[in-house]
Amino acid sequence: MSSMSASPPVELPSKPRDTFKIVVSTIFVVLFGWSAISVDIKWSRLLEAPADMYRLFKAMYSDIPWDELSRLIGLMWDSIAMAWVGTLIAAVFAIPLSFLAAENLVGRPVAWVTRQVFNVLRAVPEVILALLFVPMFGLSPMAGVLAIGVGSIGSLGKLFYEIIENIERGPIEATDAVGASRLQRLRWGVVPQVAPELTSFLLYRFEINIRASSVLGVVGAGGIGGVLADTVRFKEYGVAGLALIVVIVGTIIVDTISGAIRRRIVAGRTIDIGEAQKYAVDTGGLS
Repeated sequence: MSSMSASPPVELPSKPRDTFKIVVSTIFVVLFGWSAISVDIKWSRLLEAPADMYRLFKAMYSDIPWDELSRLIGLMWDSIAMAWVGTLIAAVFAIPLSFLAAENLVGRPVAWVTRQVFNVLRAVPEVILALLFVPMFGLSPMAGVLAIGVGSIGSLGKLFYEIIENIERGPIEATDAVGASRLQRLRWGVVPQVAPELTSFLLYRFEINIRASSVLGVVGAGGIGGVLADTVRFKEYGVAGLALIVVIVGTIIVDTISGAIRRRIVAGRTIDIGEAQKYAVDTGGLS
């Protein structure tokens, strides 16, 4: 039997040119170069930055005034309280408005109008809002609370209506099948599905607002940010360094606690099998 002749090698087609990626990459590079030129970045200063940061760090922490610690902790607590109250104010408005922004619950025109309200509120930075509220409420934490509250409505509203639009249709159809009203459908078909995630994102926004409250103090809206800005301005670097430590430690503590609560909410309650069987027997669920 004669041996079979070797088959000719298969020539693979050349890889097609991805025009879209080339165009996008080119646009990205052009925009980066244009932006760098527009902001007039001094690249040479980057070489001097480490030495400048070392001198500032040495000035802050060579002689720390620990007698200021209690006062700074109190101001940090004010910032945390501002963030918490502002977040709750935002939730009061963002939660009901988010139901009006979800297209699976209301018509598209209503959802579109509500989303534009969120877009407008989200476009205005908290610092600008604080500058608007300071003349009305003075240099007090009230201006910071309202700036955080109004500024958080847009961000929370967007997150909330996206969660609502991704719910399962089954519970809603079940409520419709038994003749539930709109309010009952919302209460039993929508809220149980979205409540854990809404709470989780609310706590996450609270973490973000703690950082925002520290910044708002710079414009006189209360909290520890004002002290941090004043001490740097008047070259009281020791107090500024201690204030920075308090801000970092306080933020880490709150983030850790809030993160643990958020993970617990998302994971849900775990029930021991033995406890579940005992409960079922006690309530007559098992024979």
